[in-house]
Amino acid sequence: MAEIILVTGGARSGKSSFAESLALKLGNGRAAYIATAQVFDDEMAARVELHKSRRKSNWTNFEAPFDAEKILAEITGGVILFDCVTIYLTNWLLTKNLEDKNLSAEFDVWIKNLVDAAKNSSATVIFVSNEVGSGIVPENKLARVFRDFAGLASQRIASAAENVYLTVAGIAVDVKNISSSAV
Repeated sequence: MAEIILVTGGARSGKSSFAESLALKLGNGRAAYIATAQVFDDEMAARVELHKSRRKSNWTNFEAPFDAEKILAEITGGVILFDCVTIYLTNWLLTKNLEDKNLSAEFDVWIKNLVDAAKNSSATVIFVSNEVGSGIVPENKLARVFRDFAGLASQRIASAAENVYLTVAGIAVDVKNISSSAV
């Protein structure tokens, strides 16, 4: 049975660096990396190159802007770093009609398939996800739907995870294991 770990935090909080270090530690110096980004502009290309530059030959890299659960099912054993859930969600959401009355149901199936693939994996799966719920309510529908689904995706993954790390200013705290179980 797989172990699931969630690493979340705001932009430039250190979540990816922490998750990469954790993956290599748990994987005895080796890990698989599922990259979800699509490059559409120079700024995103620079971000992708920054992430790639930190990964040396001890990483097995997979690019999966869509259907990443198939890759999760194919990798056996070891550690998989999935970076990141919110970009993966963006890729999915931009293929959808926001007016579709079944969008929430489609999202439920989408995130269930991702979490189930991690649960069924023989690998330890570390998900990285942006914490986007601490800001103001966005002024447009796409941003509000994204924010809501990103929060729900993190909740679903956190529910299945043994550890949930929140990164702030480069410091990671396992919030799941210090949380109150009073509720």
